Amino acid sequence: MSHNASTDQTLVIAERLSRELPHVRVVHLDEKGRGNALRRVWSEPNAAVLVYMDVDLSTDLAALQPLVAPLLTGHSDLAIGSRLARNARVVRGAKREFISRSYNLLLRTFMGAHFSDAQCGFKAIRADVARQLIPHTGDGAWFFDTEMLVLAERIGLRVAEVPVDWTDDPDSSVDVVRTATDDLKGMVRLSAAMANGRIPISALREELGRGAIAGQTNNLFGQVVRFCVVGVGSTLAYIVVFLLLRSALGAQWANFAALLITAVANTGVNRFFTFGVTGRNKAMTHHVQGLLVFGLGWALTSGALWGVHQLRGDHAVVETGALVMANLMATLLKFLMFRWWVFRPDAESKRTNEADDAARTAA
Repeated sequence: MSHNASTDQTLVIAERLSRELPHVRVVHLDEKGRGNALRRVWSEPNAAVLVYMDVDLSTDLAALQPLVAPLLTGHSDLAIGSRLARNARVVRGAKREFISRSYNLLLRTFMGAHFSDAQCGFKAIRADVARQLIPHTGDGAWFFDTEMLVLAERIGLRVAEVPVDWTDDPDSSVDVVRTATDDLKGMVRLSAAMANGRIPISALREELGRGAIAGQTNNLFGQVVRFCVVGVGSTLAYIVVFLLLRSALGAQWANFAALLITAVANTGVNRFFTFGVTGRNKAMTHHVQGLLVFGLGWALTSGALWGVHQLRGDHAVVETGALVMANLMATLLKFLMFRWWVFRPDAESKRTNEADDAARTAA
């Protein structure tokens, strides 16, 4: 049992149990945080499967055997209790329900997560997987769960979900709003770590992942939402740069410069954020292809400017309106080309399968 910094009678009860039950060991930490406790205990495992649950017993223990079964059989690498899965039975207030569903929706939309419930305090993991993932986690509090799950999915591990019976503890001391805010910050921090290579997703995928399945694709809806978020930011940046450069360079050259500046950043962000491509492999190729896509966008916007000048003359407001419309058309074309050419799923799956085949051959 792990205990850290609580002010109730948990430690007293845990120590009494450890005296009564020979297989129970108590680990006490002065620092707070679920992540700190699990990182400490799971780094020194004495079992093939590691499990944790919140001490308030909000989760019915009838789900324990279904939780560990897929790990013991080798079917899955992690298992989570889910309060949001079909057939789960949950009793809790509207506020916590709304925050939980909103947070998990953000994870699925912006981080491409496929699991339904990141924060239920009822999870299990294979010990060998924990040893590999824990060094790449940094959060000491509630976001630790999300870190482990997102990393597991990104490197191709299988996460099993078990619907649970869960009853909210009305006396819980967890600050829900602060926890949700910290989790949002954690999403940004984890995304940056994966994007800049601090967390070696590609290396972990080759070492631990189960390999891609031929024809497997990313969720189209999530890609569209993430692409639109990037597109809005790129369009705003483009308009600002265009207006700043227009008086000095003229409309056409300002349009070219603004598109070029934002296109490079746009490709890089979409590469990771929208399509989930990590590491430096093929990064230069992707940027070259992105510049070719940029060329098509430039042709559309230049044509729009030419048409405006032919019909209405030289007017900044009309030019900006025409450019916005042309950029919307260019954005649709860019998404289609990114999805089916630059970052097409079949190409990524083929490269992953080839790497897996080469690793197996070498072994």
